[in-house]
Amino acid sequence: MKWQHQPQQRSRSWLATIRVQRRDIARLLRDNPSLKPDIEAAVADAYENGRDLAMGETDLPEQQFPTICSYSLTELLAEDFYPGEPRELI
Repeated sequence: MKWQHQPQQRSRSWLATIRVQRRDIARLLRDNPSLKPDIEAAVADAYENGRDLAMGETDLPEQQFPTICSYSLTELLAEDFYPGEPRELI
């Protein structure tokens, strides 16, 4: 969310964090296929936490962040998905 809503703050550190977290999630799902049926609920829970963190860290208004995750699971796990433009660090 911070990547999308604060493009002027994007950094290589943010990019690395996104990439590492995606690999960790992919590895977790690969090693534990029984988790796949619960992934939608896990995304909803994680989004709530991420939304709270993004609001606190950006000082942007609450209305800036949708209450429900607007990214699809495919987008969230895709190596080449980074919401917003421009994509100068990618």
